[in-house]
Amino acid sequence: MQKYKTLTFSLIILLVAAIIAIFLLFRDESVLLSPYEFSQKVKELSPQKITLQDDEASFLHERTRYKVARDSLNLNEIDPKIILQVKQKHNSFLNEIGLFVVLFIGLAVIIKAISMLFTQAKPQKLEPKREFDINASNLSGTIGQKPTFEGGDFASSLQSPMQSATTFKDVAGIELVKEELVEIIDYLKNPKKYQDLGIRLPKGVLLVGPPGVGKTMIAKAVAGEAGVPFFYQSGSSFVQIYVGMGAKRVRELFLRAKAKSPSIIFIDEIDAVGKARGGTRNDEREATLNQLLTEMDGFEDSSGVIVIGATNKIDVLDEALLRPARFDRRIYVELPSLSERMQIFEVYLRNKKYDFDVQEIARLCVGFSGAAIAALVNEAALCAFRRKSSVIQKEDILNIKDKVLLGKKKILSYSEEEKNILALYQSAKALSAYWLDIDFDKISLISESFKEIDKELVSKDEMSNKIKMHLSGSIAVQMIYNQNFSNAKEDLSLAKLIAAQMCEEYGMGKRLITDSSDIVEILESARAQMQEFLADSKAVLLRIAENLLKSERLSKEEIKAILDENYAF
Repeated sequence: MQKYKTLTFSLIILLVAAIIAIFLLFRDESVLLSPYEFSQKVKELSPQKITLQDDEASFLHERTRYKVARDSLNLNEIDPKIILQVKQKHNSFLNEIGLFVVLFIGLAVIIKAISMLFTQAKPQKLEPKREFDINASNLSGTIGQKPTFEGGDFASSLQSPMQSATTFKDVAGIELVKEELVEIIDYLKNPKKYQDLGIRLPKGVLLVGPPGVGKTMIAKAVAGEAGVPFFYQSGSSFVQIYVGMGAKRVRELFLRAKAKSPSIIFIDEIDAVGKARGGTRNDEREATLNQLLTEMDGFEDSSGVIVIGATNKIDVLDEALLRPARFDRRIYVELPSLSERMQIFEVYLRNKKYDFDVQEIARLCVGFSGAAIAALVNEAALCAFRRKSSVIQKEDILNIKDKVLLGKKKILSYSEEEKNILALYQSAKALSAYWLDIDFDKISLISESFKEIDKELVSKDEMSNKIKMHLSGSIAVQMIYNQNFSNAKEDLSLAKLIAAQMCEEYGMGKRLITDSSDIVEILESARAQMQEFLADSKAVLLRIAENLLKSERLSKEEIKAILDENYAF
């Protein structure tokens, strides 16, 4: 028994010694600085010499060594009085010697342990442990252990910058987005051309759009086209339960990006860290957001680093994060149109054999995102494989279409009858908005694409016109199909809400102290006027709906052209 105690004690001593040796050999007490901080330290401390080693530059001051990435250091800005000493690192040989010593000691301990085991006395019979002894030993093992936490130092776990191989050729259906990003890519490729004209690099680009439209691929394509390092992080990776950890992670991420500038930082789902401050207090999340705001447009220069954020919840983001000089450009990535869906299909069918009309299939996929199309093509290929065929047929697409998107059919795909109803509904809203002078961008078969531009100050007539516009869709459908449908739910709620605000908040009803009868009167009056207007405009309404079915989207200018053509006759 004494022999085992001696062996255990010896192993513990040697293990502690090995850990201390490894720590002393491999520790690095140098302070890593950004290029800006390093230049400020040099001016402040005025060192006699700066040492240039491999990929870093450093100087020693009062037992503290300050270092920076050598590639990011501008040697022309250094005081000529300071000596620049170039030398190779010599600690690799010492590290190898230290590692050899540790391995030698460990091998000696193992040999000693084996020899002691073979020279031990005859084993004694052990009495079986009682049940409570076993449980006690288990309890002592768990109670004595210290809890461990995942995470660790973010600097060690942070991904190295990627060189993206994705280009705009690999991303289809984003022509409008490409136009917005061409200047940024050209700036990253030829920064001097813009700097000579006094044009600064945009600090950030915010990609806004529903899930699956390709926001992440767009960011990778920008990095691939520009040929610059690409740092990817999700917004949730900065969210920690320990105060200060999230801010530290943001600081270290930008420090690495600056050392590799020009570079791109892509933060996916930025709403996880960028939610508006206030409300339910969360000191850690607010500290992380404050650090992100400081890095993007703070006192310290971060030129050469572009932040690309992606979110589908722009309404929850903090106002300070959305202001210019942080996110200079806000790009909305919408669901693809018919022509864009055709391009996306061609990309995903590039290396596959198929026998169907791409345009016909794209027409059947109204509301599909790029990710949904990718899943559809892949599942259709699997369906063909199960048929023991190498060619994807139209039947494979039709068989898989509803199965893949089960539960989202009403959002992502519509039958022919549903598309006719939606086209009529949206056309009535567009026609009413045009004649009632309610500004809008465009209309689509998908109701979410109808964009109404609000004003700060709204008159009674303008609010009444909004009610008429919201009621016009259900009135037109009732006039043509002699029944109502559930797609009018949101517009009816908005019409009732505006009428209630007119009476209860703005004093626009018949009486200042109002009741429900005033609200009903406003709604019924608007409904009667729109029934008469749409009945007189039935022909032009049907023509707009017909054009909307063909192209799936109509701008305000295109609707004006249809009206001019109709009334020219």
